[in-house]
Amino acid sequence: MNITGIKETCIYIPDLEKAKAFYHELLGLPIIGEVKGKHVFFRAGNSVLLCFNPDDSRYKTSPPAHYSHGKYHFAFEVSPDQYQSQKEEILSKGIKIIDTLQWANGLESFYFEDPIGNVLEIVPVGVWD
Repeated sequence: MNITGIKETCIYIPDLEKAKAFYHELLGLPIIGEVKGKHVFFRAGNSVLLCFNPDDSRYKTSPPAHYSHGKYHFAFEVSPDQYQSQKEEILSKGIKIIDTLQWANGLESFYFEDPIGNVLEIVPVGVWD
């Protein structure tokens, strides 16, 4: 296999209007697909963030049924020269930073939550290099 990346990240949010308000209106991710009550999809750089209503997606037949519950974690990557301004923008929008981590390579990342408690992170390019 020659995998070049993870194209989609899927989370489950029963209130898709909250997902749109947070991911589109606050974070600025473009909406690239939506079916009311079923799902809303956002562009995140070269990736896609899929937000499914678990009460709908657990009964799908195609694509196969999928759902889950609990707190998910994923990270958005930004260029190192924009890291601090992204951190300031998150704070300016009233989003609380719940943790900051200093990595062994000297880079920093920070964590915050979406409206249903999923743990999101902003990391600068190079954190995993």
